[in-house]
Amino acid sequence: MAEAFIQIHNLVKTFDTPAGPLNVLRGIDMEIHKGDFVTLLGPSGSGKTTFLNMLTAVDTPTSGDILVGGVPITQVPQRKLTKWRARNVGIVFQFFQLLPTLSVLENVVAPMDFANVWKPRERKEIALKLLDRFGIKDQAFKTPDMLSGGQQQRVALARALANNPPLVVGDEPTGNLDRMSAANVFDLFQQLADRGTTVIIVTHDRELIRSVPKVFELADGTIGQTTLEAAARRRTAELRATRTRLATRG
Repeated sequence: MAEAFIQIHNLVKTFDTPAGPLNVLRGIDMEIHKGDFVTLLGPSGSGKTTFLNMLTAVDTPTSGDILVGGVPITQVPQRKLTKWRARNVGIVFQFFQLLPTLSVLENVVAPMDFANVWKPRERKEIALKLLDRFGIKDQAFKTPDMLSGGQQQRVALARALANNPPLVVGDEPTGNLDRMSAANVFDLFQQLADRGTTVIIVTHDRELIRSVPKVFELADGTIGQTTLEAAARRRTAELRATRTRLATRG
């Protein structure tokens, strides 16, 4: 088997709080291969966003190593990580985070300008092709507020792919969409994976991910591959235990 595209070894993240150290990630080991479509489940507060922040070099771990495409990002100086991230990672957010004063086209061109990717005269053409790929080329010269939520998320996807990154991550990217729009966006993620892009999505929506081949669950600071049924059983047990504790205290 080919070497994993993402290699995570003994990843630890601890936050200092007034109550003492809070161990969010506890020695995670994980491998993800090129073209994998991975979803990450876990209850609120389990550390899913923290994990994505480590993976995308937005934050640094307390200890451990992360290699992405052979680059040890936990050892790269912070001043170089911004450009590395711009060229290698596309991030899709729940709330889109499009620049409201720029047109749809300008939002997609912006990361190309920042990372100095592609020739300047080619950038608008590439952006238009991306918008066309996601079925919203006719919205190119509108501002984001003139688009529906589903259309804005398609713009966010196009922007995430502007620099042709090998890795795309999403933090609850369908959380603000209706069922049909959310399903369409997940189909687009699957198409990206089919073309060789590595896709990692955090979500609570268990219906959307029934066709996703790799499901991981973050619980008690560790990550393991699971099935939807096993994750549901664990969540039910946790809820029952919580209710029992509350009843006992009452």
